[in-house]
Order: sequence, then structure tokens, then C-alpha cells
Amino acid sequence: MSMPFYVSPEQLMQDKAEYARKGIARGKSIVALEYDKGIVLVAENPSRLSKIGEIYDRIAFAGVGKFSEFDQLRKIGVRFADVRGYAYSREDVRGKALANAYSQAIGDVFTRELKPLEVEVIVAEVGDPRLAGHEESLMFRVTFDGSISDHRGYTTIGGGVDALETYLRDRYKSGLPLGDAVRMGRDALVAASNGSAPIAPERLEVCTLDRERVGRKFRRAGAEELRAILG
Repeated sequence: MSMPFYVSPEQLMQDKAEYARKGIARGKSIVALEYDKGIVLVAENPSRLSKIGEIYDRIAFAGVGKFSEFDQLRKIGVRFADVRGYAYSREDVRGKALANAYSQAIGDVFTRELKPLEVEVIVAEVGDPRLAGHEESLMFRVTFDGSISDHRGYTTIGGGVDALETYLRDRYKSGLPLGDAVRMGRDALVAASNGSAPIAPERLEVCTLDRERVGRKFRRAGAEELRAILG
């Protein structure tokens, strides 16, 4: 009778974390920045599969890593928000509650399953000064092990997080106009990829949560608009 193969819990968690990091690092990073009228999310994405999407009136989602896994999380988030909005009110659908739900779900998979999710996600909620208690914009980052953190000004996900945050820490200022924020996001992605050739507008996916829009705040920028911004 053969002896069962023993792996310590610490080694098992390290192996899972390494596996998830490698999967996430194979994809392109995403940057989210606050600008003077809301939040802009910028990703290098030459494919037609969206990495950024709308969850609810003032909430957006962005994911990196394995597409099938983070797209499933996006769909779960849409259902979560719809049910909460129907049961309570549209103003009660908050990014913090959604980010906490993602944190719990991703953390449960990391702890209990043999294979962790190879994803990191951003949940962004644009503030609305007309709603009491909703004035501030919020950004949450959830990593592959369920760890959650909140951010002001900017946040990043993906394999190039350290380089992106170093770039943005030295250059980001609050109150940027949209054009400057998009250019900064694009330049940060270029810097994180070792300063390779500039990313063409056609290879960028850019979405905004604009607090001045009536009704739903989410908007996807087209290639022509990006060409006008980036020159």
C-alpha cells in the first residue's frame, strides 16, 4: 500500500498563488483613474472580447486573467445588482457590496478548490453629488485570493501592477480632464510593458463612468473618439 503524498498547507497555498499569478501575468493590465467628471478605465485589448463592462447605473467592472472566469464574474455581478435594485432601490446598489461579494466568492474558490481562479477585478462606482451618502467615487481591487482593497485616485490590476503603480504614483494628480487621464492610462500601460511602441487607439478599450450623464453613467469610447484624444 502506497503512502499518500503529503503537502503542507503553506506549500499548497503558495503553489496556488503562484499558479494564479502566472495565469494573470499572461494577460494585459488595466488602469482605472479618477478624472474631473468621473472614472475612466483603460485597457490594452486588441480583441473584440470586452474586459470592461457595465454592472449597474453607476458601477463598472474590469477583469484580467482568464476571460471565461472573469466574464462569468461580470455576469454574476449584473445579476447581483439587478436583484438588489429590484428588492430595495436603485440607489441601494453599491460598489462596496459587490466588491465584498466578489472577495468572498473568489476567496472561497482559492481556499477550497484545487485550482484557483486566474483573475483580478476592479469594481468602480462613480459618485453622484445629488445623492446623499453617494458623493464620493469608489474603486475596489479584488485579487486572485479574495483580498480586497479600496483606492483613491487610481488603481491597477494585472501582471504589471508594480510598474503601473510606480508610474502613476509619480505623475497622477486629481482633477485631470478626461483627455489627460486617457493619455496617462495609455502611457502607464506602455511603461509597464518596458516602454515598447505606443499603443494604437484601435488596440485600446476605454470606458467611462461620467457623473454628468443623465441616467446610466457608463459609456464606451469608440476608436474615432480615442484617435481624437490621443492624436
